[in-house]
Amino acid sequence: MSSLPQPEVISLGCRLNIAESETIRGLLGGRDVVVVNSCAVTNAAVKQTRAAIRRARRARPGAMLAVTGCAAQIDPASFAAMPEVDRVIGNSDKLSPDAWAAPDALIVRDMARVTEIAPHLAMACDQSRAFVEVQNGCDHRCTFCAIPFGRGPSRSAPAGAVIAAVEAAVAAGKNEVVLTGVDLTSYGHDLPGSPTLGSLVERILARTALPRLRLSSIDAPEIDDLLFALLTREQRVMPHLHLSLQAGDDMILKRMKRRHTRADAVRLVERLKAARPEIAIGADLIAGFPTEDAAMAANSLALIDDCDIVHAHIFPYSPRAGTPAARMPQVALDVRRERAARLREGAARRKAAWMRSLIGTAQQVLIEAPGNRGHAANFADIRLDRVYPKGSIVSVTITPDNLSIA
Repeated sequence: MSSLPQPEVISLGCRLNIAESETIRGLLGGRDVVVVNSCAVTNAAVKQTRAAIRRARRARPGAMLAVTGCAAQIDPASFAAMPEVDRVIGNSDKLSPDAWAAPDALIVRDMARVTEIAPHLAMACDQSRAFVEVQNGCDHRCTFCAIPFGRGPSRSAPAGAVIAAVEAAVAAGKNEVVLTGVDLTSYGHDLPGSPTLGSLVERILARTALPRLRLSSIDAPEIDDLLFALLTREQRVMPHLHLSLQAGDDMILKRMKRRHTRADAVRLVERLKAARPEIAIGADLIAGFPTEDAAMAANSLALIDDCDIVHAHIFPYSPRAGTPAARMPQVALDVRRERAARLREGAARRKAAWMRSLIGTAQQVLIEAPGNRGHAANFADIRLDRVYPKGSIVSVTITPDNLSIA
């Protein structure tokens, strides 16, 4: 006898989507449903969403196919028009049980009117770590970014609910929790007393037995003094920080409407490294932002070395409809791609040198599927010579055979 069809959730984009996808999976019960949780950060991400929809329909021709996430929220009509799609549910309602039970083919509300985070936190448990959503939305308006249209205003989950979610992850045997959000360091401004992300991290460490706490991408200007102290002194907070830098040239940062300068970024990393030398820096960098010339691009390339960026997320600028940057003088697509390639090459060289510097050091590795690899506290990707239980933490003295260097 064949088994009954199981719901499937295909998650694209950020860690917040990963977390929310697990909540969606729990809302679907045993229905024959495929959900594509979309991303809209770039035009390429939207194309990947459409490709995922087509693949899903071919693989599950009889299933109900629903699309949600940022791309669905921003441009619901275009997804509703796809012949493969049965339902479109926006970010506004994707964590609502009522939305998934309703017969409506299109459920999308204005995200600007959403003022609260879902009362239940979205916690995604894979086989090694848990992702806990503590913040959603963004109040900033960077000129290149369409995500505020898809996520709405910034809103925070109460600390008590976050602590309960972390405690649940620990009770489930998870040794690492990643705090996620759209603008994570804006956490708390909308809560009574305006707590900071630093105060939330402090309470999690004090109230739970969690061995490892990691932060998803954060905005450098909003790192409060307590968070800085915990990042640099608390061993349970992982020595790995991913910064939303976007560029290394002051004029481009100004035109992006970012809230930091190049010198601010370099100074922050210098302070972090001075206080905790083993901390590993990641960063987002955009190549070929409108008006960027060769000298400006060179400043961004140099930032990889100046900020010791070893975990780089690099992509060519993608004009998003409705954003101010889309109306600025554009850099030719082939130039954007070539500059992105140079950034990736520079980042790969920096990362390879850093990985080699780990040889001979002892690293605590969180084991991931299939059990013979995992990530160290500094998020170095480590290969192992045997299989360990997934989710366990093992001490490994690094040799050349352990390193995953592209």
